[in-house]
Amino acid sequence: MMDEVAFITATRFSRLKMVTVSSDKVDFTHPIPGGTLVELIGNVVRVGRTSLQVRVELYVEQMYSEERLLAVTGSFTFVAVDEHRRPTPIRPVADEVGVA
Repeated sequence: MMDEVAFITATRFSRLKMVTVSSDKVDFTHPIPGGTLVELIGNVVRVGRTSLQVRVELYVEQMYSEERLLAVTGSFTFVAVDEHRRPTPIRPVADEVGVA
């Protein structure tokens, strides 16, 4: 699930075809018992010329409790690829919103 959220985050940010090149680090800090709800949040934390890094946080909470705990964090690196699966540059965010 974490890689899927990271992939969606990377693709939504870049609007390009992305491939996972690594899951650099996944830290489990709290158990995830059966029957709990999970929430995953992905954020782009670094952008290079053709690659970007996404941090994913996974939170758990009991169905009838307002307590929410950070259970897992992970870092995933993606590369943007063209139609020939070669690395392609990621446009700066400013270009996407029309700001120079």
